[in-house]
Amino acid sequence: MGLTTKREEHLKKMPIIENKITTSKNGRFLIHRTIITHIMPTDYYRAVLSNAVKVTEEELTDEDIDNIVKEGREFLKERE
Repeated sequence: MGLTTKREEHLKKMPIIENKITTSKNGRFLIHRTIITHIMPTDYYRAVLSNAVKVTEEELTDEDIDNIVKEGREFLKERE
């Protein structure tokens, strides 16, 4: 059973994940190395890097923090 064209296209867009498990020279440690390779067009990165985002720091009141936490909890409940 072969893959559909849609599934093949989806798999091509996914990152390549490689795992390598070895032991240290003295055999005392297990070394688990994971390499994630994600191939993206350079135009994408140029667009991201050229879009300079300005960040301003603002003081948050206790009420602001409570509202942020409340919104986060509501968001998590919706996802359950």
